[in-house]
Amino acid sequence: MGRTISAKNNFFYLTASLVILLISATLTQALSGSWFDWVLKGVTLFNFAVCLISLQVDKVWFRFLITVAIGWGMVSVGKVFFPSREMDAVVLALMLCFFLGTFKIIARKILFTGSVDINKVVGSVALFLLLGLMWAMVYLIIMEFSPQAFTGMTQQPWGENFANVTYFSFVTLTTLGYGDISPLSEVARVAVYLEAIAGIFYMAIVVASLVGASQQHRGEKQDPP
Repeated sequence: MGRTISAKNNFFYLTASLVILLISATLTQALSGSWFDWVLKGVTLFNFAVCLISLQVDKVWFRFLITVAIGWGMVSVGKVFFPSREMDAVVLALMLCFFLGTFKIIARKILFTGSVDINKVVGSVALFLLLGLMWAMVYLIIMEFSPQAFTGMTQQPWGENFANVTYFSFVTLTTLGYGDISPLSEVARVAVYLEAIAGIFYMAIVVASLVGASQQHRGEKQDPP
């Protein structure tokens, strides 16, 4: 993998791994069983690995992301022997930290910097997917401490709720608002409207970034040496 991923195609791999994670979450819901929960965990670790390899970050951020990924793996294994709501909350918080760190790194690489190519466009898709996944983690953490925070979802292990919460997150992010799942608690409502605002601003910022970077690159080409 390390030989094929480069700065010209890294966001293709990253976006593909995020899509695989979303699909595996749906399969986890469709095919019940503890073994499939481990498949979801394996796909999550695979996603972490692809992020670490494809982003090619500096040592500080690499150490941060790999520490979070290792911590997530250790807590996930520990939860098998010491199952508790607190352990689930830690697992979700570590996933949120990893996605948040990945989001920040990608944003620095593609927003308002350099020329626009297909890899950067795909990178903006990865940013959108990460934004939805981050809020999905927030909703899952809320449900760990307030199981009745949302209508349309029942209390069950976070892996089994992952598909429903992710679906709700992207519906909120795009401001579709189907209404089959809705927030009940005040904390959940605040999280939901903040995500809706973030989704609107994300679209505006990405379009402005890509257009601005393209015009700047075009102007640099036209300037005489």
